[in-house]
Amino acid sequence: MTDTSETMIQRYPFSEPDRLNLDPRYALLRRDEPLIRVRLPYGEPAWLATRHADVRTVLGDVRFSRSAAIGRDEPRSIPRQIQSGILSMDPPDHTRLRRLAARAFTVRRVEELRPRTRQTADELVDALLAAGPPADLVAHLATPLPIRVICDLLGVPVSDQDKFHVWSEAIVSTTSLSAEQAQQYLDNLFAYMGGLIVQRRQEPTDDLISAMIRTRDADDQLSEEEMVQLAAGLLAAGHETTVTQIPNFVYVLLRHPDEWARLRADRGLVPSAVEELMRYVPLGVASSFARYAKEDVEVGGVLVRAGEPVIASIASANRDETVFADADRIDLGREANPHLGFGHGVHHCIGAQLARMELQVVLETLLDRTPQLRLAVPESELTWKSGLLVRGLTAMPVAW
Repeated sequence: MTDTSETMIQRYPFSEPDRLNLDPRYALLRRDEPLIRVRLPYGEPAWLATRHADVRTVLGDVRFSRSAAIGRDEPRSIPRQIQSGILSMDPPDHTRLRRLAARAFTVRRVEELRPRTRQTADELVDALLAAGPPADLVAHLATPLPIRVICDLLGVPVSDQDKFHVWSEAIVSTTSLSAEQAQQYLDNLFAYMGGLIVQRRQEPTDDLISAMIRTRDADDQLSEEEMVQLAAGLLAAGHETTVTQIPNFVYVLLRHPDEWARLRADRGLVPSAVEELMRYVPLGVASSFARYAKEDVEVGGVLVRAGEPVIASIASANRDETVFADADRIDLGREANPHLGFGHGVHHCIGAQLARMELQVVLETLLDRTPQLRLAVPESELTWKSGLLVRGLTAMPVAW
């Protein structure tokens, strides 16, 4: 075990995002130096974990804390300190809030939403077909579908989608918004949710927001501020990443036409295809949400001292050659796939089942309705988002 408090600090992220390509330095680090010292654009230096086993340790071991970041100069990609609500909590506070929100994301509840989600997908593809070819997959399908689903689940009027979808950019912005604009968007999002909570108190319905209000008013399990932040966070996180992943997944499949043909021939592969694409696609530009060691912990053969922050690269862990055979190749039928695309530990994505269902429905609908789907422009003409924590296409013109 290496005990080192003085080591060379590397700038992180290592490079500007290049579409969905993962920086080759991760592979070298997994092989030679799985835990290194890095400095993000803002905040104190941190350790970076790159191997699957080490990432699981950092994300899942109770010796690491998220709440310890409060009051520290947390490593981050943005100037402002991250207001991450439940993501900044440890048990038991985290457990209390998560148990409440989890009621809306059970397997049974998500499966009840599947037929309506498929109906919505069909309606959106109808509009896509009517608009083109070419037509923009991002505008016609990838953006509206997750928004409608999360609105239905939470009880948010879908007619307000243009407002809160814009405001949600503050959650994933690094440089796309100024600090003042990002804060204004967050304030708008919280104010909007606060107003909706007032309305639901007067006119309760069968949705998650109404359920949270009943819990808040009946036994005081959460404060008013916690309820507003939790509801706003679920609204933003419940659609933002899926909006981005839908075109990412389709882009990868269209760049691998043999795999797209494989799905056309065997629709039973769709669930495993979603898991493989979650593993393969590096959604994040860089790692974030540092965990702080509560005591001295050995990670990757290195001693992390109490109080030191560690960030975990899920993208690198998902390409770990010791866990995934031929890790840089897509295999839609991969059987053993312990990917960390939805995180790990107590902060494992609460909406993972919902995202899985939506992504499965989208692929099934496109396979049924547009089996000859293809890009309508050369790949070099595609435009990618910038200044965000996530990678994704701004538009995706397709033909069929």
